[in-house]
Amino acid sequence: MIPPTLTKSATDETSLDFPDHALARVRDILKARRNFDIGSYKDKYLKRRIAIRVRATHSATADAYCELVARNEGELELLVKGLTIHVSQFFRNRPTFEKLREEVLPALFERLRCDGRDHVTFWSVGCASGEEPYSLAIILRDSFGEELKQFKVSLVATDINEGILNAACTGAYSPERLAEVPAGVKERYFSPVGDRFLLAPAVREMVEFRRSDLFNPDSSIESDLILCRNVLIYFERGEQARILHGFASSLRTGGVLVLGKAETLVGEVRQRFTTLCPVERIYQKSRFSVY
Repeated sequence: MIPPTLTKSATDETSLDFPDHALARVRDILKARRNFDIGSYKDKYLKRRIAIRVRATHSATADAYCELVARNEGELELLVKGLTIHVSQFFRNRPTFEKLREEVLPALFERLRCDGRDHVTFWSVGCASGEEPYSLAIILRDSFGEELKQFKVSLVATDINEGILNAACTGAYSPERLAEVPAGVKERYFSPVGDRFLLAPAVREMVEFRRSDLFNPDSSIESDLILCRNVLIYFERGEQARILHGFASSLRTGGVLVLGKAETLVGEVRQRFTTLCPVERIYQKSRFSVY
């Protein structure tokens, strides 16, 4: 039998044909060795990301790459990183953060005062190397100093990749990750160390990083604000709906959900939210949810 070869597509020179049986074997290896279930990801996305590792390791066939992953811990770790890491920046899509600063957060804190609450929870989902939750922490320090004194603020950031979470905790970033940082913020909160920039301890200490699987109900966090940007696009529509229903259940009444610019609410979960800003994909959990 001729082994399945990896051939370049006529329409996409960077894409490789990674057959279904090989994808199934990679899925089994990841589940058994890392307890990482990729069954909910889009096959097209998975094959594209795995193909990058196939090329990087000069594997001649899909089966040869599967053998490499099965026996090589280093390659297994690189594959996990390749499937889960999403390049980010501080204040990525700055208009979203400005909307949070100018409208969403002031309204949220005012509602907490009216409700007589003294604590608030922010949850950054799929936080990768930490730029998103740290950006929110900087906004809180710069614009909501009185609220930080008045309320106990929990800022939790989760991701499935433990290695990238460890990197996030160190708070050291290459210059391109700071390209969108507003004027003055870089000088106040970052110190140059070699060819990188180290985030100030006062900001790092505001964020608690945890390993978490989106599809594990026990990992949900009761929250007032959930940031989940550019994560849903990697999942099939049915799984997107499942995740969104989970967010609706995790949010306190009146809580806010922020998605990525290419994402939106799908299916029946729309009934559980009202739209605060369609452009920035910001939604509020309805007080009159039918669920």
